[in-house]
Amino acid sequence: MSVNVTAQDVAKLRAQTGAGMADCRKALIESDGDFEKAIDYLRKKGQKVAANRSDREAKEGVVVAKANGNYGIIINLSSETDFVSKNAEFVAFANELADIALQNKPADIEAFKALPMGSSTVGDRLMDMVAKIGEKIDVTRYEQVNADTVVPYIHGNYRIGVLVGLNKASNDGITGAGSA
Repeated sequence: MSVNVTAQDVAKLRAQTGAGMADCRKALIESDGDFEKAIDYLRKKGQKVAANRSDREAKEGVVVAKANGNYGIIINLSSETDFVSKNAEFVAFANELADIALQNKPADIEAFKALPMGSSTVGDRLMDMVAKIGEKIDVTRYEQVNADTVVPYIHGNYRIGVLVGLNKASNDGITGAGSA
């Protein structure tokens, strides 16, 4: 069966997924015009891209640290090139991931990737980014700190991040600190 895919359909799918126009058109054709199946098609394509790029090193990326009082998280969202890691959309995505981690306090990276993000999971959204950008993208580090006061610091345009946990044992001053 041949399905008639309109430019409006392609634009709508592109707006939902951020995938390229040609990929959106192909996804709609392969899924007979069903948007949910087309999104699933694009997600599977992202998994294939990720598998093909699994041997590549993702040495670039951004570090985001956030805290709310006595709890803080720090994540490293990595990419293959600095061109991608300097992209405003990539940085915004990293900040969105950090907000989810701060709110949900997952125990580790795997638990973090299983958290809901919109209508899918963090792991699925990572695959969506891989499909969209065509590079290996992953959360390569996730740490958390609990203390009386936790303070995040980001330096160098999301290149270096620190979490400092401060505990006050007496009125004489601070007796312990930690970082991740």
